[in-house]
Amino acid sequence: MDTVLFDLGKVLLDWDPRYFYRTVFGDDEDAMERFLSEAAPPAWVLETDAGKTMAQAIAERQRVYPQHADMLALWPEGWTSMLRGEIPGTAAIMAELKSRGRRLFALTNFSTETWPLAKARCPSLALFEDAIVSGEHGLVKPDPRIYALAITRCRLDPARTVFVDDLVINVEAARASGLRALHFTGPEKLRAELAALRLI
Repeated sequence: MDTVLFDLGKVLLDWDPRYFYRTVFGDDEDAMERFLSEAAPPAWVLETDAGKTMAQAIAERQRVYPQHADMLALWPEGWTSMLRGEIPGTAAIMAELKSRGRRLFALTNFSTETWPLAKARCPSLALFEDAIVSGEHGLVKPDPRIYALAITRCRLDPARTVFVDDLVINVEAARASGLRALHFTGPEKLRAELAALRLI
């Protein structure tokens, strides 16, 4: 094993829309959760990750949920507050992997509009040789085609590559593509698993 392919959100990047919307909803946590589950669930965010513009995605959602139109309109300006930065433990693991000469790549569901904002805020992203960003290709995990794209474009040997993701469905899809895949639940567990594979 000599290569690690990283998911980013909730693995390296500490992103959660609650970080922003708590400042809007205040103490009304129930109202915020209703908004996020009804009007702005992960499946909706995935639409922008697949290439839809934020403006289009918001306008479509506002027509379906007019009662949440004002809150949806805040999404673009609030996005930078949704990203707190890097998860320190994962950033440290990446730095150690890089210092040992391991190849590092990213395979992420990410909007092309917000990707530059993340790169400006998170220096560890510069450690990757390349990043497969879903919005650039109109494909999102767990679509098998995006794993095939990563393997081809990054010249990966699946038998020598570890894939790390926080979602089980994406881990299973990676395994089906021939990659050694690890389910991320925290930096400590990831470090132990990578050490067992003699990567760090």
